[in-house]
Amino acid sequence: MRVFLMVGILATAITTSAAAQAPDGKALYDEFCKKCHGVIGSPPQTMVKKFEKIKKFDAEFMAKRTDDSVVKVLTKGKSEDMKSFKDKMKPEEMAAVSKYVHELAAKAKP
Repeated sequence: MRVFLMVGILATAITTSAAAQAPDGKALYDEFCKKCHGVIGSPPQTMVKKFEKIKKFDAEFMAKRTDDSVVKVLTKGKSEDMKSFKDKMKPEEMAAVSKYVHELAAKAKP
């Protein structure tokens, strides 16, 4: 009985530890993306004026993007205006940002 209890406690501790270490997509978005792309994925007017091609992360835009394609843009950059984040975020952090951006789009009102 004690062995099963210890195994259960150990498994819970490992799962909790792994979850605690998973990158926080929202925190990373807030740190690296929010300034240009806005709190909810809608760029502020100042950024729209500065970067004419900046995109809104709405459901229509994100429906055409996979998590991998968002990570690719974060890794390589998109243009002179959208620089690479490969030196600022790890691949798993970029994946967390991609997931968060898709969640934002799903919550966005039309």
